[in-house]
Amino acid sequence: MGEGNVVVVDASNHRLGRLASRIAKLLLKGQRVVVVNAEKAVITGNRSAILDRYLVLVRRTTYASLTKVRVWYPKRPEGILRYTVVRMLPRKQAKGREALKRLRVHAGIPREYEGVKFVVFDDALHRQPVNRSGKLIKTVNLRELSSLISGKEVNR
Repeated sequence: MGEGNVVVVDASNHRLGRLASRIAKLLLKGQRVVVVNAEKAVITGNRSAILDRYLVLVRRTTYASLTKVRVWYPKRPEGILRYTVVRMLPRKQAKGREALKRLRVHAGIPREYEGVKFVVFDDALHRQPVNRSGKLIKTVNLRELSSLISGKEVNR
């Protein structure tokens, strides 16, 4: 693996949408991106509203033909993060499809990336549990969301 242009991003305590947009920009610039600790990324908002939104996505069905149901939505944390990045790329164009091939997402830290210095996006970090007016910011991390969606406990 050519390590020269590989960016290893630690998703711990990063907001999902902002993290995904930064990763999409790197991919479109031609960099290879590896995301570790995908299950530790957070989504801000009310837990029940977030769960309702993702359950709608998981349960929807569209019929590609009379016999085939063609809708799929990821339930594992690394799949949710990957799909969020995919939806921010121009996937119907060649540059978007090529950019997607340069993305790898892992739950936890694989052995080959244990000693590597991780990239942290300061503007995407979720630092404080309260906002400027002192109100508590509610969050759900992808591990919790995944276990709520699938009904199974996510190990890792």
